[in-house]
Amino acid sequence: MSQTIEARAGARRLISGMFWNALGRGLPLLLALVLTPILVQEMGLERWGLFTLALALVGVFGIFDLGIGPALTRGLSERMSEGEDAEAGRLVGTAMVALGGFATLGAAIFWFILPWLMKSALNVPPELQEEALVAFRVLACSAPLIVINAALWGVLAAHQKFAAANLVTIPVAAMYYVGPVLLLMVWPSLVAVMLALVACRLANTLSYLWLARPLLPRLSVGSPAMVLPLLRIGGWMTFASLLNQALLYADRFLIGAMLTLAAVAHYATPLDLVLRMWILPIAIAQALLPAMASAFRTLPEVTAGLLRRGAMLMILLTLPPCLALAGAGDWALRLWLGAEFAANGGMVLRILAAGIFFSCVSFSANALLDAIGRPDATAKLVMAEVVVFLPFSALMLWWIGIEGAAIAWGLRAAMDCTGKLWLAGWLYPPVRAVTRRLGLPLILSFLALAATVLAPDWRWAAAIALPGFLLVALATLRVLTPVERTTLRPLLRRPWQARRLLQSGLA
Repeated sequence: MSQTIEARAGARRLISGMFWNALGRGLPLLLALVLTPILVQEMGLERWGLFTLALALVGVFGIFDLGIGPALTRGLSERMSEGEDAEAGRLVGTAMVALGGFATLGAAIFWFILPWLMKSALNVPPELQEEALVAFRVLACSAPLIVINAALWGVLAAHQKFAAANLVTIPVAAMYYVGPVLLLMVWPSLVAVMLALVACRLANTLSYLWLARPLLPRLSVGSPAMVLPLLRIGGWMTFASLLNQALLYADRFLIGAMLTLAAVAHYATPLDLVLRMWILPIAIAQALLPAMASAFRTLPEVTAGLLRRGAMLMILLTLPPCLALAGAGDWALRLWLGAEFAANGGMVLRILAAGIFFSCVSFSANALLDAIGRPDATAKLVMAEVVVFLPFSALMLWWIGIEGAAIAWGLRAAMDCTGKLWLAGWLYPPVRAVTRRLGLPLILSFLALAATVLAPDWRWAAAIALPGFLLVALATLRVLTPVERTTLRPLLRRPWQARRLLQSGLA
């Protein structure tokens, strides 16, 4: 059994999973960066603002999965490590039926409150209200697909089928932006855009079902009581997800209510851009979760090593682009979307780039808390953040404008990262030394990012960012164990042999 667990937690599978997860999210992102200016031009600023709210709504629909997706990943991984996966097909089938029904009910409720939302809660211009109502109702139909899709991903992740899952995801995800562009050429309406999004969700769900079916030879529907253990953990994941979605997207709705849809676009577009940096940490965390869930009971040292390497990768891979955008975000926005967007959203992008770094690093601790079955701790932390940062965001928005909302978002991300790392060390003592040693690189990162945001021009920003990153990198390497440092030396000398060295020295 230990050999199986060690294989599931070994470097070979982790590296493969990280690579495919990053590829599956990164290629569609590159396409999105190219097509976003075209979509803004074709839809206009106000329709683009509504489109960003629609993307936020897709994230909100994710709460209807009741946390079953990651709970399935954790539960199936633990069962496989113990050789107890005979009932997996019935468990998954029952969960999918229950989730589909619940999401359909939620979509129906949303359908009926949409008129009030368009006319009263958001400042939608009268000439766009009818079009927006139809478009958002079309999008509501995708709610069952979103939650079933999440459950199927949970199955594929538990079996570590990241390559196959991402190979079918890439073309479907690319159509998220290609589809709207093509439809807008013949039907210039927000309804056309939403139809394209729903079609992409349907294709994604069917492709995942095709991949998962051979893994579940006894796929059937059993007693609803089978999903109760998943609901216990998944319920806390859902609660944490709901609160996270509120914190992540509340500022957009606050801006829409307190300012204008144009202000929503000037804030949401930079936020959507920096959120794309989640590609790498999500790719790493998705590979970490099944490995940690298999190893945490019997191999605590392996689990601590997974957290250490995951956090180090997130720091070293995400800090450089965050520093670059923190120093030259206004220039990047001008190059991407023009001078008007840069004038209104440039500083927003620079501030958010600093905050997103801490959000990225927090994924490693979040994966561990989910793997050990303690998502309730995450939920309680986020609850405290809601109490503090929702009113703080509204205050900063009223006081400073959208730049104030960005400051509140960044401070919340830093608090969230710190809190999750502390919780990981408190609830799972074998990783306590790791979380302590991560403190220095995180403090240095905060100082480097803050100084870069405040730099008066790109020359000062570069003069701060380059030595700042070197200091953080040196501090991060101190987190390594002596054995890992010994392994790293030949890797730095012969990087072309990275795969063999990592498999032999870090497995």
